[in-house]
Amino acid sequence: MIRTWLIAMTALILLAGCSSKDLEEFNKPAEYWYEKMVTAVSNGNLEKADSYFSSLQSEHISSPFLSEATMIMAQAHMAHEEYLLSEHFLDEYIRRYATPEGREYAEFLKIKAKFLALPNPGRDQGLIDDTLRGVDAFKKNYPSSTYMPLVHSMETQLQLARGVLNEQIAQLYERLDKPKGALAYRAIAPVTWIDSKDIVYAEVPWYREMFEGDGSSSWYAFMIPKTRSVISMDDNVSK
Repeated sequence: MIRTWLIAMTALILLAGCSSKDLEEFNKPAEYWYEKMVTAVSNGNLEKADSYFSSLQSEHISSPFLSEATMIMAQAHMAHEEYLLSEHFLDEYIRRYATPEGREYAEFLKIKAKFLALPNPGRDQGLIDDTLRGVDAFKKNYPSSTYMPLVHSMETQLQLARGVLNEQIAQLYERLDKPKGALAYRAIAPVTWIDSKDIVYAEVPWYREMFEGDGSSSWYAFMIPKTRSVISMDDNVSK
């Protein structure tokens, strides 16, 4: 009985100590939250870093640390392949803190985040198009940017990815006996500036190829019923 009572009291003391420690974590100087955030980022604990950033932002809305802290969080989330969160911090940086030079860099990082978010381009046609629109805007707004070679490199790979995806969709329409659909997709931004024989297609891992096929057929094709195609809602394309 006494042993049980001592264990219970020890647990209560520990919990009280932890609670009091948590309660003390407010109303701190901006430098405190900034240093905590940077330490958490360096340790790879982005959940804690986000929490410290929120404390910095809420308690010190006009702190000069916020500009740098926002960019640090954007780059940290990008490094951890959390691209949507990275874009969120970049948008916040552009909206609230960016100088003209800082805005250029942040816009470049947004393109990079979208580009890196496309490990399987065939699965997100909308993101490819959205990223290419961002590239066009960047080229228009910053024609002499030092980041332009990297932007051009990403643009080239995205155009190739879109071209390959459109060709795969066109081949699908041909297999469905929809020649107009195939023609329409081959007319969408065709890659005419490179010989198709020089394009090296991405290698699909075997565990994905089992379900996705090679773009021309799939092992489960015999299981698909012969019904009217609903791939396109445009009758002029699907017929």
